[in-house]
Amino acid sequence: MKEKIIQQILDSASMKESMVDTCISHIEFAAILMIESIQNGGKILWCGNGGSAGDAQHLATELMGGMTSHERKPIPSIALTTDSSFITAWSNDTDFESIFSRQVQGLGKEGDVLVGISTSGNSENIIAALKQAKFKGLKTVVFTGKFGGMMKGMADVTINVPSEDTQRIQEGHIMTGQIICGLIEDDFLS
Repeated sequence: MKEKIIQQILDSASMKESMVDTCISHIEFAAILMIESIQNGGKILWCGNGGSAGDAQHLATELMGGMTSHERKPIPSIALTTDSSFITAWSNDTDFESIFSRQVQGLGKEGDVLVGISTSGNSENIIAALKQAKFKGLKTVVFTGKFGGMMKGMADVTINVPSEDTQRIQEGHIMTGQIICGLIEDDFLS
């Protein structure tokens, strides 16, 4: 068992080291897009499914609540995964594919940023949200895996975690999100 634990930690560390070579400029560009949005009165919208929904909620909370300072004003940030009444009613009455695009249509405005999180890059409801965001003039960021799936080339910036392992990709996503939220908060507090 100990060997398996060690191997998991080493695999995670190796993937993160690979991110230094492949993701830094994309992470920086995503942070700049979000900082500019906030500076201009915009907000950050987050979406994902399953574990990525949990990441969306976690990262939206970091901006609203504060990472290092709970004394600062909230940074406008909404997880589109949290309105269970809307999500269940809409998906029951219409379809699941448009649960995020409908919210982008109602809540998003030009200058906001939509962040879609998908390990496969093939989540149809996030693809629909990205299309709606582009139509409305939002900037878009995608967190995905090594190849990007169907979302490849759809966003203003795509952060491809260099792995095909869902667990490693999710670890890269939450780390990336924490880094970006920290950069946003640093700018907000300066």
